Amino acid sequence: MLKLAGFADEISSDLDEQIAVCKRLGITHFELRGVAGKNVLDFDDGLRIEIRERLNANGLAVACIGSPIGKVKIDEPWSTHFERFKIAVDAATFFDAPLIRVFSYYPPEGGKIGDHRGEVMRRFTAKVESIKNINVTLVHENERHIFGEGVANCVDLMKTIDSPKLRSAFDFANFVQAHEDPLVNWPLLKPYTVHIHIKDARADGSVVPAGEGVGKLAPILKDAYASGYRGFLSLEPHLAAQGQLSGFSGPELFESATAALRKLCRENDIPLAPN
Repeated sequence: MLKLAGFADEISSDLDEQIAVCKRLGITHFELRGVAGKNVLDFDDGLRIEIRERLNANGLAVACIGSPIGKVKIDEPWSTHFERFKIAVDAATFFDAPLIRVFSYYPPEGGKIGDHRGEVMRRFTAKVESIKNINVTLVHENERHIFGEGVANCVDLMKTIDSPKLRSAFDFANFVQAHEDPLVNWPLLKPYTVHIHIKDARADGSVVPAGEGVGKLAPILKDAYASGYRGFLSLEPHLAAQGQLSGFSGPELFESATAALRKLCRENDIPLAPN
């Protein structure tokens, strides 16, 4: 069966409410991005300990550190960004999370990110090298306006770095918003995909629950399962708001998003862990 995870900060900033809603919906793992209005990279030691203890006490775990690493302009200082990356790695170790979400940089002011391909690859090479002896995998999310906005650059990144330490987090809605067809992109990224974000969108880019947009979730998820994918489906609904570093749905819309995904999986014979 496929496992269900979620960006619990889309439910609420309150940890207790995040936990309660996830347990009710059968979401067993957090994609840990925010608690108490703080980003995962900015948790102090006390908050980290509290989160880990509360998750453990409720039978929940962390699937992925939902970091914003790579969501900076490519000409911003590497040393400062790399120190932030080290915090993400430390968080993954602390929460026993197998994955860290990353991005592939915005262009400099007035520039084109394609002109900085060499620096993108250099930075990813350094990050991958730094975790070679750590039990964690970076998952690159396709995202608007970054180097890996479109499938061609996503594949270029995977082939150039050529490491099991860097894989793909496939996001349907982000490809729709980049005016690409997820069903065309899926075969190209399938060999590298170890994580899947559940977010659908209409042709105009507006985000909707799974199956209500043009993201082609049903055929892609069906093929993923048939091809041996047994990882997480991570809910990132963005149904109430979306911004550069996070999104929000609220408990009711998050429940609607979960129900839509379960319905889609049920109707397409895609085994999903029950609630």
